[in-house]
Amino acid sequence: MNSGKRHETQAKLVMKLFPYLRKNGLQSVRMEEIAKVMEVSRATLYKYFSTKEEIIGFIVSGFIEYMNEMSNAHLDSEQSFGIRFQQIFEQSVSLVEYFTEVFLNELEISFPDWYDRFREAMKQREQKLLAFYEEGVHKGIFNEVNGRLLIAQDEILRGMFNVKYLMMNQLTVQQILTDYYYLKKLQLFKPEKLPIIDDAVMIPRIEHLTQKITKNLY
Repeated sequence: MNSGKRHETQAKLVMKLFPYLRKNGLQSVRMEEIAKVMEVSRATLYKYFSTKEEIIGFIVSGFIEYMNEMSNAHLDSEQSFGIRFQQIFEQSVSLVEYFTEVFLNELEISFPDWYDRFREAMKQREQKLLAFYEEGVHKGIFNEVNGRLLIAQDEILRGMFNVKYLMMNQLTVQQILTDYYYLKKLQLFKPEKLPIIDDAVMIPRIEHLTQKITKNLY
């Protein structure tokens, strides 16, 4: 099996495991249980992952690569600021969704090396986001906002991606994501620069995020 095909299969198996990890962590689960959640035999599981740490490493390194891919894009036009903003929004939602407090606590206790790598990657991401916000302000595209507050604001989503919260407030995940997207956009971009953002491209992305988050909730 070539490396590309192997990586693709590993990713599919891990995606099946994510809903379980969000709620239960990984510290006490056995490989036999992981195989059941992934809907494969133990032999097949060991073919792709020999240890729990290898699974964690695949997850963390994948997200680090995902963060780095976004930050390497060039900002060569006003429209590119709109595109980067949308990428940041999508990435921020994914990070909040998959790296829950339960998962992060388990990671810190059971796999400290991978936890340290993840935290370092998050620090680098924050510095790149702050530089992005500063550049947008300098070029007259963004309002003069506190970049650290914009980043910290994403944490409110953790409490909203909760069945009890959604039911009590008669909300859907899609409503929250859509409203939060427009809130962030209006906070960041100057009114005269809003037309540079193509909101139409976010509709299928928000729908995709909604499906993933809703699936993990129930």
